[in-house]
Amino acid sequence: MAFSRDTAFNLLRRAHEQNRLAHAYLFSGPPGSGKQRLAAELASLVNGTPSSDVFSARARDIFVAQPESKSRRIVIEQIRDLEHALQMRASNGRRKVAIVSDADRLQPQAANAFLKTLEEPPKDSLLLLLSALPEALPETILSRCIAIPLAPEGHPKNKAEEKQLVKLLQQTVCEQSWNIQYAYRLAQEFQRLLRAVREQIKSETDQALRQEETRYKDSTDGAWLEEREEYYKALTESFYLQRRAGLIETLFAWWSDVLRSSNRVERRNLPNAGKETGELASRFTTVEILRRIQRLEELRDHLSRNIQEALAIEVAFLAIFTA
Repeated sequence: MAFSRDTAFNLLRRAHEQNRLAHAYLFSGPPGSGKQRLAAELASLVNGTPSSDVFSARARDIFVAQPESKSRRIVIEQIRDLEHALQMRASNGRRKVAIVSDADRLQPQAANAFLKTLEEPPKDSLLLLLSALPEALPETILSRCIAIPLAPEGHPKNKAEEKQLVKLLQQTVCEQSWNIQYAYRLAQEFQRLLRAVREQIKSETDQALRQEETRYKDSTDGAWLEEREEYYKALTESFYLQRRAGLIETLFAWWSDVLRSSNRVERRNLPNAGKETGELASRFTTVEILRRIQRLEELRDHLSRNIQEALAIEVAFLAIFTA
């Protein structure tokens, strides 16, 4: 489950007030999710430095590591400097805070060195890792941080595609004959929606790569571009899988509402589609609805195991959207 930045901060603030803050957190999420702002707010809370100063040279007892080398990686020398600073005594009762931006850009040696800090954190320290691609971090680091995934602020993109899917599902009520041809056509519409999502994400990550090329082309080594191309390729796939999962959850929400309506439960996940889910509830028995929800669960499982996407979707839709 991804949190809004405000929700995440309120949870962390309560943990701080109850003296239950962990020593290490991983804030993950796509661009626009507010990772840096959340880190600045939490650092300000525990350290007393104004949040606007956290990432500046004015911050006291706050240490930031971010990609600075020609390869745009975080190198071991940066981590050693950070570790040395954390060993010093904080001033005026402040808590020491280390922020590792773009933590997925840690070089292997730097990651291994930072792992020791995670295993034995210095006294009165708080370690914050920020990443848009946490899947690229070693499992040894992931397992020693409390993960706080952040959603894009306002969910504008997810809402647009999920609204399109709900509209498509609403149209199924008007179709009296749920035959194989119709189910297959619906599967194709769903896959077209997924392709549009992927193309949008790729357009955005391609633009981000071009901006980096413009900014750093004169100050990086030859291997940097190839590494960043691979990075953005992985980032595109990560964002796509997140948003595909959101659409699958919308399908679950739809059929869950059908089930609730069938059992005269008033609560709805998709209240604007209450009329349509209610009509579907009158067509199917509870057993038939549950069978369709089970097919959705199988689809989610197949996709998580990297079974070919188009085939998995077609098989599921043929089972779900035929009478």
